[in-house]
Amino acid sequence: MPEIIKNILIAGSGSFIGGAARYFVMELMKNCSKGWGTIAVNLAGCFLIGVLWGVSVRQQGWNPTWTTFLIAGVCGGFTTFSTFSKDALGMLQDGDIASFFAYAATSIIAGIALTAIGYCIAK
Repeated sequence: MPEIIKNILIAGSGSFIGGAARYFVMELMKNCSKGWGTIAVNLAGCFLIGVLWGVSVRQQGWNPTWTTFLIAGVCGGFTTFSTFSKDALGMLQDGDIASFFAYAATSIIAGIALTAIGYCIAK
């Protein structure tokens, strides 16, 4: 089997798990305010990808297949930046400017910070 096909199947398998986990978290948080289930998933995904990235850098014998499965697959399937964009646009369309800025700033600033923290912890 060609390497690219193998990697697509590996990433796709991880993405299935990440997508199912995202759905589970979103269902748990569906009674929260509009969009905050998405931010919880995105921030958790940022932290997780930071940890995995840090581990992959620290571990000399880290198998690249795990990077494909866990980072591209599971984390890629779990995080929902496109949904974030939709939710943010919805807030703007509803005229809820304060929520939009709080939501966008929290997603970006805390997301980058949690990625860095996860990376530093794991490294």
